[in-house]
Amino acid sequence: METENALARILDGKATAKAVRADVAISVAKLEAQGVRPGLAVVLVGDDPASQVYVRNKDRAATEAGIAVDTVRLAADASQTTVMETLQRLNADPAVHGILLQLPLPEGFDEAPLLLAIDPAKDVDGLHPENVAALVQGRRGLVPCTPAGCIELLDRAGVELKGAHVVIVGRSMLVGKPLAQLVLARHATVTICHSRTRDLAKHVGEADVVVAAVGVARLIQGEWVRPGAVVLDVGINRGEDGKLVGDVDYDSAREKAAAITPVPGGVGPMTIAMLLSNTVLAAARQAGMESALGEGESSPRVP
Repeated sequence: METENALARILDGKATAKAVRADVAISVAKLEAQGVRPGLAVVLVGDDPASQVYVRNKDRAATEAGIAVDTVRLAADASQTTVMETLQRLNADPAVHGILLQLPLPEGFDEAPLLLAIDPAKDVDGLHPENVAALVQGRRGLVPCTPAGCIELLDRAGVELKGAHVVIVGRSMLVGKPLAQLVLARHATVTICHSRTRDLAKHVGEADVVVAAVGVARLIQGEWVRPGAVVLDVGINRGEDGKLVGDVDYDSAREKAAAITPVPGGVGPMTIAMLLSNTVLAAARQAGMESALGEGESSPRVP
């Protein structure tokens, strides 16, 4: 992956997500022709401003792709039982193929049993233990959206993972751990680091592909990056000037890398695109019509 001393190619997440959503719309049309319209239910508890924005964006993107969207809004003081009963009702609704419980929940809720209550076949966030186990064991399941988006972005950019050394900085269940499984399935060698890793710069400098998902603004310095490496920045942080910045020092890293994602506009848009992809995949599976989806029109899956 060596490159000339020039600014890195920008991996445009907005453009790639648009292409994924176009594929999703084609898949929706194929399923609708067979009498199945994919349905997504989003459960939003409380009035967190960021969550409100995320849900609006998801609703709009799903509607544009032809997916039926049902946003269930519950008050912040709703009981745990009310949320549980809502999820169980959606589990039983045959018109709902995907269920998303918007996180974080307001203070006082116990998140784990609620996520566990979602039917694994409808768990389009890929967080149910059955889907986590399927990912680790190489079985068919639903993959968390942000890691799936990272793989899709790399695939469409022509980045070869087979034999590559991928260094993931971040060990969360949302990104770091599932992404490690996905790149292992692509025959990459994986190193997982985090904010307490000794000599983090050394590990980053050995990577063909660096994925920063630790939640520390500009933690990864450009001088750490090996010339010609590919850098995916999953981090979203608010800088001192109020602007959004990633976990990578973008300007300096772009001078060393072959390709890099910006923040915003990189991995972020891919998350919603893969949520839609997961919803269509879930609908096809529940209807026994997965074969109706063409190659490349469903989420990255483990071989």
